[in-house]
Amino acid sequence: MHLLTSWNLLYALSGLLVGVLVGLTGVGGGSLMTPLLVLLFGVHPTTAVGTDLLYAAATKTVGTGVHGFKRTVQWNIVAWLAAGSVPATILTLWILSLQAKHAAASANALITTALGWALLVTSVAILFRKTIVAFAVRRTGELEPRRAAAFTILLGAILGVLVSLTSVGAGALGMTVLLILYPQMDVAKLVGSDIAHAVPLTLLAGLGHWMMGSVDWMLLVSLLSGSIPGIVIGSLLAARTPDGVLRPVLAGTLLLVGVKMLT
Repeated sequence: MHLLTSWNLLYALSGLLVGVLVGLTGVGGGSLMTPLLVLLFGVHPTTAVGTDLLYAAATKTVGTGVHGFKRTVQWNIVAWLAAGSVPATILTLWILSLQAKHAAASANALITTALGWALLVTSVAILFRKTIVAFAVRRTGELEPRRAAAFTILLGAILGVLVSLTSVGAGALGMTVLLILYPQMDVAKLVGSDIAHAVPLTLLAGLGHWMMGSVDWMLLVSLLSGSIPGIVIGSLLAARTPDGVLRPVLAGTLLLVGVKMLT
C-alpha cells in the first residue's frame, strides 16, 4: 500500500484545485481526485479509491449540514437511494475483498477499468445533462410516486456498485437521473438529497476499503487541508464564472482522463 509519513504540500494543493472546481461546478470530486492520484502521483488505484471515498464523506457531511439547515433535503428520496445503495455497496465490497485476497492484480485491473468507463459516462452526463433530461422527460413524463420510488431504489443500487468500485458517479450521474425521475421538484432539493445520500454511501464504502487496508490516512488529511478552503473559494466564485465555460472544460478533462485509464 502506498504510504505517506507526513503532511504533503502537493497533495494539499491538489485538494485545493479539486475543491475549487467542486465549488464552481457542484461535481467533479471523485471524478477528478481519484484519477489525479492514480495518474499524476502514482497512488495504487485501490488506495486512491478508498482514500477518496472517506475524503468525499467528510466534505459532503459539511454540504449536508448546509442543505439540512436550508431545508433543501428530501429525506424520503435519501431513504430510497440508501435502500438500494447500502446492500449493493456491501455486496460489492465483499466481492472486492475476495478478489483482493485471491487475485490482487485482477482486483486492481477491475477498479482501473471501471474507473475509466465511469469517467467517460460522467463526462457525457456533465456535458449533455440538459439534453438527456429533456429527452427522457418528454418520453416518460412524470412518473407516478410508486414507480419513481422503485427507480430511485434501483438508482441507489447502481450508484452503490459504481461508487464502491471507483468513487465516481454519486454527483453527476446521480443528479442526472434524479432530474429525470423528479422533473417537477426544485433542483436545490434534488442537489441536497443527492449530497445527503452520498454521505452514508461514501462512508460505508470508505470504511469497507479501510478494512481491506486501502486507505492512506495522511494522504486523506493532506487532501482535506486543501479541499475545504478550496470549496469555499469555488463557491464564492461560482456566481461570477459562466457555467457554459466550466462544464465543457470539466467534461473534456474527464473524457481525456477516462480514455487514459482505459489505454
